[in-house]
Amino acid sequence: MSTWLNNALYGWYPYFALTIFLLGSLLRFDHSQYTWRTGSSQLLRRKQLMWGSNLFHVGILGIFAGHFVGLLTPVAVFEALGISHTFKQLLAMTAGGIAGAACWVGIALLAHRRLFDPRIRNTSSFSDTAILLLLWVQLTLGLSTIPVSAQHLDGHEMVKFMDWAQGILTLHPGSAALIADVNPIFKLHLFLGMTIFLVFPFTRLVHVWSAPVWYLGRTGYQVVRTRRPVPRRSADAAAGSGNVGDD
Repeated sequence: MSTWLNNALYGWYPYFALTIFLLGSLLRFDHSQYTWRTGSSQLLRRKQLMWGSNLFHVGILGIFAGHFVGLLTPVAVFEALGISHTFKQLLAMTAGGIAGAACWVGIALLAHRRLFDPRIRNTSSFSDTAILLLLWVQLTLGLSTIPVSAQHLDGHEMVKFMDWAQGILTLHPGSAALIADVNPIFKLHLFLGMTIFLVFPFTRLVHVWSAPVWYLGRTGYQVVRTRRPVPRRSADAAAGSGNVGDD
């Protein structure tokens, strides 16, 4: 039973989650473009929003880059560069811990703002709040793996996750068996991560596909002018224009 469950969750479920992730994003963009945006509440608790949003985005970008490079780069590349498994694991623990802590604090601020300000809470959808809490739990699990990783600094446990991720993407059968005996906290972290990919198209996370990276190469400037206030007419003039006998 445990072997079947391991194969289902870490051999089949990744493909199901990735399929929904890609097709769902495409279908939402094609059929529901009006929902392809995030609701703005930046006028409310603006300072808390600024700190939370900046910490979240900086942290999540660091986490994504670390996971992408760390999991999908073949082991042979690190070995050719002379990077040992121990050094790579220590780097992942340090850099990932810093980025994860920043992101954790950022999401905590954003979730607090959304949950405890009645005006923001009333204009928030269920998915807005749920995805924040889901990401917060995922980050908590990720940070909780650091003490576990510190118990085996030889890096061989980390190689299992690299082989598993690369095996999934290359359609290698039996990839789930590579992580069958890892610590349960790692398995829960992986499962929740795949679940986030699964629900991605149905949340506000889809706006990352519209990231304005073209701003980096923009040569022109946006011109913003201050709008002059319209002078108010005097009370006498206003009253005179409304007299019935004026015609």
